[in-house]
Amino acid sequence: MNTNRIAHVAALVGEPARTAMLMALMDGRALTARELADAAHITPATASRHLGLLVEASLLKVERQGRHRYHRLASPEVARVLEGLMQLAVSPEPSSALRRVVVGPRNAALRAARTCYDHLAGRIGVAITGHLLDEGAVVFEGEGDAAAGYVTDCAASVLRHLGIELDAMPAAGAGRRPHCRPCLDWSERRMHLAGRLGALICNHCLDSGWLLRGEGTRALAITPRGAVALRDGLGHTRWRDVVGD
Repeated sequence: MNTNRIAHVAALVGEPARTAMLMALMDGRALTARELADAAHITPATASRHLGLLVEASLLKVERQGRHRYHRLASPEVARVLEGLMQLAVSPEPSSALRRVVVGPRNAALRAARTCYDHLAGRIGVAITGHLLDEGAVVFEGEGDAAAGYVTDCAASVLRHLGIELDAMPAAGAGRRPHCRPCLDWSERRMHLAGRLGALICNHCLDSGWLLRGEGTRALAITPRGAVALRDGLGHTRWRDVVGD
């Protein structure tokens, strides 16, 4: 383990403008340098220098389409680290241990449903994950960084009840991304589902029109069609966890 490398990456992430640009990419989109400059409230020239450092450190990658260059997070592991930092950033001070602590985002829409890189988070992500665990479609083992997830033999039939075909799961890619893994939810402080299966479920909900992306936010709006489909797929009790009584 190279401690200098760790310190270098931490310093890159810790600069406020770079932090803002990284947070803007947490919904899995690819953005231009100008769009990221706007997100960080800095000039395009300053953003270009920051982005160069983040790309050099393998925190971001650049995709070219015609004359345009788009930046996105380099991997799901980068998103996982950023999500972990957000959890630390909202941890209560010891002196406030007896107060009611509100964790995660204060925005109600973000707490209900949002993207965490390419998978679902918030109450909806936790509810879907809880359903898959209860039905035995996935199994979580271990704790902390050693936690792992497994897709079981009955996953295909459970997912089919939600209209999702397991065969459509994205390929592992060069990094051999796992089928699934637990990801501690920033606002719910319970696990939601990440990995290739998490991406499959998120894509299905968006492609089916169950959830809609908002402009300039990670929050997802639940459509009437989505409310019916998810209520029927998850069951009324689990659905109440998402929408409340």
